[in-house]
Amino acid sequence: EQTPEQMRVLRKDLQLIFQDPYSSLNPRMTVGQIIGEGLTSHGIFKKNDPAMKEYIFKVMQECGLDTYMFNRYPHQFSGGQRQRIGIARSLALNPRFVVCDEAVSALDVSIQSQILNLLSDLKKKAGLTYLFITHDLSVVKYISDRIAVMYLGNLVELADAEALFSDTLHPYTEALLSAIPTTEENNGGRERILLEGDIPSPVSPPSGCKFHTRCRYCQEKCQHEVPEWREISENHWVACHFPLHENNAPTGEVIE
Repeated sequence: EQTPEQMRVLRKDLQLIFQDPYSSLNPRMTVGQIIGEGLTSHGIFKKNDPAMKEYIFKVMQECGLDTYMFNRYPHQFSGGQRQRIGIARSLALNPRFVVCDEAVSALDVSIQSQILNLLSDLKKKAGLTYLFITHDLSVVKYISDRIAVMYLGNLVELADAEALFSDTLHPYTEALLSAIPTTEENNGGRERILLEGDIPSPVSPPSGCKFHTRCRYCQEKCQHEVPEWREISENHWVACHFPLHENNAPTGEVIE
């Protein structure tokens, strides 16, 4: 357990980029004040220190913001520019770990690509580690080195990005990947898997494997026993009694 003082030191290394660029910025603060707030709170600069302004200019430029924006307010910017301000605020403290909570979901597709490219470039330059939370599988494939798939609050599969897309082990992951839109004829030869039934309540989840009520490979064991979290191949983990590459059973009916 961390003391308040220890947590304060730790928070400098752990930063968050929020989902909504419209509500995550204080409308009464200028861009310079928004980016500089963390710097003064953590004692990196004193208020009104001339060196802080130069440092903020540098961070703004790294995040694709012109320095003339320093004294402007959030309402004067587009969604993409506001998200760049949020990114600059997070990265100004030189964090080691950044949580990106649906960081591009509120933006237009064209702006999404700009922000993703920016995040990717900053990751390489600063050696950052991102925890990127998203439901957009195209974003996942582009930005991630390793991918964790969750269902009803539980991890069901964890693997390197390439392995997860090419050698899927969990039936839920298989269904998710089949839903990725493609311009290829006949869905590029991939089967489109439609999950049946309703999503169970997280408050009162099914017994055994939580996914068994919607899984087309469900067998009796799945209804009663919680699957082990196990490593099937190097760095590829899954929570499933019958991982796909081991599953020779015929497709079954969904068990109510």
